[in-house]
Amino acid sequence: MAAARVLLLLSGRPESVSFAQSVCGLLGAGSGLGPWPTHCGLKRGQLVLSDKPFPGASARLPLQRPPFCPFAALDQQPRAPGVELPPKGRGVDLGVAVILQSSDQTVLLTRRTSTLNISPNLWVPPGGHVEPDEELLDGGLRELWEESGLQLPQGQFSWVPLGLWESAYPPKLSWGLPKYHHIVLYLLVISQESQQQLQARIQPNAGEVSAFMWLGPDIAAAVAATEDGTETPKHLPQDLPSSVPTVELKENGGAQPLALPTSTLLRTTPGTADSRERVSTGTKFALTLWLQHLGSYSTCLFGQRKRNGHEEMMDAGEEQSRLWGLGREGIWGTREKPLPHKALDSQG
Repeated sequence: MAAARVLLLLSGRPESVSFAQSVCGLLGAGSGLGPWPTHCGLKRGQLVLSDKPFPGASARLPLQRPPFCPFAALDQQPRAPGVELPPKGRGVDLGVAVILQSSDQTVLLTRRTSTLNISPNLWVPPGGHVEPDEELLDGGLRELWEESGLQLPQGQFSWVPLGLWESAYPPKLSWGLPKYHHIVLYLLVISQESQQQLQARIQPNAGEVSAFMWLGPDIAAAVAATEDGTETPKHLPQDLPSSVPTVELKENGGAQPLALPTSTLLRTTPGTADSRERVSTGTKFALTLWLQHLGSYSTCLFGQRKRNGHEEMMDAGEEQSRLWGLGREGIWGTREKPLPHKALDSQG
């Protein structure tokens, strides 16, 4: 049996989490919207989480789940006879995703191909499984390279952990029982290269990526404000462009520019299974954290609830910056050479 990847400190010692259990719920989330400040540390490829400080904890990060999280729903309702989730011995998997920021303050998103079985057509940052005994930063940089072809030269980027997301696929019980359960760590990686310099080196993996784009703070704020499970803000900026420049991969291996309607990025998760193009809920959370780190979200007045959430989470962000600082290595790791190709995972 594979070693557990996500452990919780619930009674003084690490305990594995079964597939069907809500990690946020076990850490005391209750019925609130979150996020919840969570202490975490990495040990031998395992992520250890606790709602209290513990020896070996390396950071205090916001942990969030979607308001329609199927594992939270399963915690609150009896399971019908004959309805089975994956085997009891299966735990929660560990994933990592990279928010790559250019020197001119744009971030890279990629669109998953329509042929993928998990989360087709979703816009997400590069990310996927963390391999056993792999450091989290190493895993993030590997996934960035595998998906986009980008290798960041040592000494020309800095980084900081942003937050944790409890991910499920299918993302809603109305879509069916969940088959995948991850805790995804979002890492902000800040390159010293401009968007133009990075784009000149991008070589997307056409087996997983069908398009890519660079989002600036204004569009990212509008996307983050359409958080799934809440009302879409009534007053979006008047100068919001009608489309976003995108590069789409062609079947012959080439690429072409595409003006993607901004409304596509503002869609929320539908109630029934649907593979329409949209931004994943976890990505919206990650964009919120990025904007907070960037310090620009406070100027985007999308409603009191968002502003309050921003202020609460800024405390956690300021604390993690004090704990880590940009560019710190430690147990989170650094990668010096390419690693083999591997498929991506859901960040929904």
